[in-house]
Amino acid sequence: MQYIFITLILFSLELLYFRIADKYNIIDKPNHRSSHSSITLRGGGIIFSIALLIAFILGYVSWSITLAVLLVAIVSFVDDIKPLHQLPRFGSQIIAFLLVAYDLNLFAEPLWILPTVLVLLIGWINAFNFMDGINGITVLYALSAIVSFSFLPIHESSLPLLMTLGLSCLVFGFFNVRGKAKTFAGDVGSISMALFLGYFMIKTIFISGQIGYILFFSVYGIDAVITIVNRIRKGENIFEAHRSHLYQYLANEWGYSQVVISVIYAILQLLINGFIIYLDRKGSLSLFVVFGILIVLTLFYLVVRAIVVRKMALKTTT
Repeated sequence: MQYIFITLILFSLELLYFRIADKYNIIDKPNHRSSHSSITLRGGGIIFSIALLIAFILGYVSWSITLAVLLVAIVSFVDDIKPLHQLPRFGSQIIAFLLVAYDLNLFAEPLWILPTVLVLLIGWINAFNFMDGINGITVLYALSAIVSFSFLPIHESSLPLLMTLGLSCLVFGFFNVRGKAKTFAGDVGSISMALFLGYFMIKTIFISGQIGYILFFSVYGIDAVITIVNRIRKGENIFEAHRSHLYQYLANEWGYSQVVISVIYAILQLLINGFIIYLDRKGSLSLFVVFGILIVLTLFYLVVRAIVVRKMALKTTT
């Protein structure tokens, strides 16, 4: 009953935000780099940080993680309305990392841990944000991660928190996982959700002592890293918007349904996560196995990407 009440509150607040966004013209206008063709309300992903605030009020999450997520959400929301310089955005992410480190007591770990986790977390946040390019991909991928974390016994005490954020994904998904979305997550949604998921990933690895759980983010990670490498090779500015992720090629150049592509990404990651959980429970998730899985997934991605790019080139020449 409690979760039904939370869902109704989140649904009502999302609708309220739509009225505010419509009144103050908080919209996403399509351009030549966009994967959509009509004006859409931006920032609907604000519901993720609202859900976290509700979780804090109910005692499901610490003040430090709540503050960290709200900080990046506020800065990102301002950036959605009026683009900011990179300094306040990067600064908010650094402060958020320090709050995450405080929550997980990382300051008591060996000195090399902090800079390593900082680089990985900031990289993950921005990769997750860059991957937010078609309808449904952010929320469905986030749901696949939340469901996966929920199956780990070490997170049994965090189930109410995961459930609350999962419900916010369902509410947002109702308006976003469509052929023509009512709203986009915006940076406020993608960056706050990325921080939340990144926090759970760090927590999972340190509590379990199993680095293999990083493969929970492998589908996004591989697509993001290889795309960045390709853009650097071409001399492109990796911080500018683009349409060169594999999912963007499939949606924009091949014309496949954005929702179908998003579902495939989420299901593929969910299957990988299930396999990782199975291997760990069997005691077979060694570092050698983790690297082996990563290599196989990377090769699979490269083959698919090469086929897609080659067919795109053939279409262009004919």
